[in-house]
Amino acid sequence: MTEPRFVSVDIVAGAAEEGTPAPDRIISGNPQFRTWNVEEAEGGLYAGIWESTPGKWRIEYDEWEFCHILSGVSVITEDGGEVRRVEADDSFIIRPGFKGSWEVLETTRKEYVIRAA
Repeated sequence: MTEPRFVSVDIVAGAAEEGTPAPDRIISGNPQFRTWNVEEAEGGLYAGIWESTPGKWRIEYDEWEFCHILSGVSVITEDGGEVRRVEADDSFIIRPGFKGSWEVLETTRKEYVIRAA
């Protein structure tokens, strides 16, 4: 049987993977993640929905990621760079090599597409 060529990004269809940032990356709070990874293709391509409860942690990107915020409010700060507040309907790209912090002020849910570097 051939895989479907159209895949809905739908969190109802599957169970979420639960997680947290690595303990040595947490700056404040107790952020809890839920991820619904609906696509995992050869070559390191991933797509789905991610959600986090409030907290702040260090981030370091080795991959390229497109994000579209569905709900909530977060602050993303690049080391030595700008502070960016993101909320519902904001879209952005984080490129490989980005280092900084992600702080969830209000539980945040985003759609994502990740391409491994």
